[in-house]
Amino acid sequence: MRLGVHVSAAGGVELAPERAAALGLETFQFFTRPPQGGRVSPIPKETAAKFRASCEKHDFETCYVHAPFVINLASKEERIRASTIDILKQELERASALGARAVMFHPGSANGVGEEQAEKLVVAGLQKILDGYMGSSQLLIEISAGAGMVIGDTFEEIARLLEGAASDRLGVCFDTAHAFASGYDLRTPESVATVMKNFDKTVGFDRLYLTHLNDSKVELGTHKDRHEHIGEGYLGLGAFRALAAHKQFGKLDFIMETEEEGWEQDIERMKKIREEIKR
Repeated sequence: MRLGVHVSAAGGVELAPERAAALGLETFQFFTRPPQGGRVSPIPKETAAKFRASCEKHDFETCYVHAPFVINLASKEERIRASTIDILKQELERASALGARAVMFHPGSANGVGEEQAEKLVVAGLQKILDGYMGSSQLLIEISAGAGMVIGDTFEEIARLLEGAASDRLGVCFDTAHAFASGYDLRTPESVATVMKNFDKTVGFDRLYLTHLNDSKVELGTHKDRHEHIGEGYLGLGAFRALAAHKQFGKLDFIMETEEEGWEQDIERMKKIREEIKR
């Protein structure tokens, strides 16, 4: 279990590993471009070399890229779907150049097309993105909170997307706050065991690559994406002890996406939980 947060890459992606090291992290997540999207140039070889060298210097064996928020593979507008495909292709190539383990993304919203058609559009988009892809980074579907018509809030839906895309380059990022908001109770060892058994049966642990470890500002099943600091939301510290102690889930890298003010406490709490589990 490696612990990390989402760090800034402002001023150049090569600066992200140094910022992560300054926080005492063991892994980290970052954007390779502004989260609002926009055109970008390929990452220069010199920049990629600096990034990799910094990761090696600070003993980062893994790091992760988050795709921009503007993407939507299920948009009713072909222009937006095409742009999303291009962006995700670019992000996979950029992540591979930097040596990042994976790129995670939100599939988008079914608004205007309906859920059944949205799934077909997402699958078609994923097939185009991964067709001919030879890079080293995985592409990860992030579990959503299920607000409105957002796709990917149930294990069953994610399983259908994985099956439809039919690629071993595609996996899952499990966001604890999103899953809780979507109705998956993670507050006790017993409920965690039940949810994880369901996930393994429906999706499979072999497709699970990363955890976004966030507490929730909203109650179970409210379908709102509201992150809270570890132990200060409706999940509570007991949830994170149970998740970290789970024999399979606890082996993953944990990336916290909480507000920067409070990171030190979040990291310290998770390190303490990890030590308690080891004993």
